[in-house]
Amino acid sequence: MTTIEEYKAMTTPAPATDDPTAIERADLLDLLTTHRFFLRTTVDGLDDAAATKRATVSELTLGGLIKHVSFAENGWAEFIRRGPAAMEMTEESYAAHSDSFRLLPGETLEGVLAAYAEIAARTDAILAEVDLNSSHPLPEAPWFAPGARWTARRVITHIVAETAQHAGHADIIREALDGKKTMG
Repeated sequence: MTTIEEYKAMTTPAPATDDPTAIERADLLDLLTTHRFFLRTTVDGLDDAAATKRATVSELTLGGLIKHVSFAENGWAEFIRRGPAAMEMTEESYAAHSDSFRLLPGETLEGVLAAYAEIAARTDAILAEVDLNSSHPLPEAPWFAPGARWTARRVITHIVAETAQHAGHADIIREALDGKKTMG
């Protein structure tokens, strides 16, 4: 189980600079680290069976939520690097998105958490280097405005928002499973 002391150690201190870009990067990284922490904490002490158990009328499970957030973060980080080609809409990509909400046979909570840590490290490295004002056109999709572009900054804030939203979902599921609260 991750303790609050471990959490405090992983937060990003304000940089000793007046550089607005360095301060912004540190703030974004700190927000993302915070919400990743809350999401990961929801599975502390659980085995694979508990991580794949439905606790509400939703199909969502704790393992599935962590896998999905990892999948989504990876996709958006690749969008920052490669643009809309990273989010190609194909039958395979739709199937992968659907599969991202659940642990498939052979997948484990430990494996999903390890993959999430690797993806988080790659995203953090991108955040450290990317021009936050660089942008790409969003791929054509019914859920994006036609001709819209997102900056790297907008993508990172989207990753933060998605992580925070799903951490809240995970908190509700964990509380329904065994009464444990991760954020309260």
